Amino acid sequence: SNPTLPDDPAARKAAMQEALAMLSRGLQGAIAVSGLETLPRPTFLREGATPPVRPAGAGIQPTPATTATTAATTTTAESAPDPTAVSAAIATANDAAHGGDTAQPNTDGPRFPLTAAIGAIGATSTPPAAVATAPGQNTGADDGTADPSAAIAALLADQRPAALRLKVLQDDIIGDCRRCKLHRGRNKLVFGVGNPEADIVFVGEGPGADEDREGIPFVGRAGQLLTKMIAAMGYHRDDVYIANVVKCRPPKNRDPEADEVAGCEGFLRAQLGLLKPKVVVGLGKYACHTLLHTTTPISRLRGTWQAYEGVPFMPTYHPSYLLREEADPKKLRKREAWNDLQLVMERFGRGPR
Repeated sequence: SNPTLPDDPAARKAAMQEALAMLSRGLQGAIAVSGLETLPRPTFLREGATPPVRPAGAGIQPTPATTATTAATTTTAESAPDPTAVSAAIATANDAAHGGDTAQPNTDGPRFPLTAAIGAIGATSTPPAAVATAPGQNTGADDGTADPSAAIAALLADQRPAALRLKVLQDDIIGDCRRCKLHRGRNKLVFGVGNPEADIVFVGEGPGADEDREGIPFVGRAGQLLTKMIAAMGYHRDDVYIANVVKCRPPKNRDPEADEVAGCEGFLRAQLGLLKPKVVVGLGKYACHTLLHTTTPISRLRGTWQAYEGVPFMPTYHPSYLLREEADPKKLRKREAWNDLQLVMERFGRGPR
């Protein structure tokens, strides 16, 4: 039950001040424990801004630094007020804000702004040791070879915004990945790009030379064609999300090998799990075969709705394949790909532009 407030106005005011002071200390401790410097803001996602700048020295750290960080966090946690006391402080502040009406039911969510704040802190903190508490913190994959399964599972169960968790996946779980042989010739790991709240995710095969140089998927000739295709659908590249099956460029742009696809598949599935798109568009054989677990030729898959873990999935040709028929006046494959994309547009009530 909620604590009883004194009848005397001065005593009531003092009790409120004491409760708010205790609550403030609890919030500061919770923020320190969660590893977040600020609460996530809705505008952070709506405006498509990049995640907050991390403190200097953030990232995968050697063991001594990690130990020191852990010790500092433990000290902060030990100095934070007891959770029971913080709960009592919240209840007291709520009652004070409502004139001490302890019988009033809370049917419309928190009755006091800071109650929502402490709830948000609880939602953003992630106790499992398998997942980093903020971008840049160590997850144990220092050499880029650790099994990421537990960390990915914890990250998917986390409640922080998708943009923040995608950054954790990229920087801390994948990190300086050395889980397959593709890392040997890699210049830059190509994670993904776009709106973390996108309705549509395009998944391709892997980076080419331009992507390897810039660290961004689909920026070469095939990427320019994909950008035009997205624009024809009535979207901008920033409206959608783009990723690949493998994150590192295969040598001389060869096809990814089975072990390389297997090494990256879990990361792609984690990305899609965090993004929660309404539609996935598979670009080419490797994306479709990997996500649908099929060997059906892309020429037979394309243009027919499939399902990826309950999400509508449209297979179509890879833009690089479409570029090969530039000299063909009929442009048959391009027309087929455009028909596929129109089916996607119909899902969202859009017509050709």
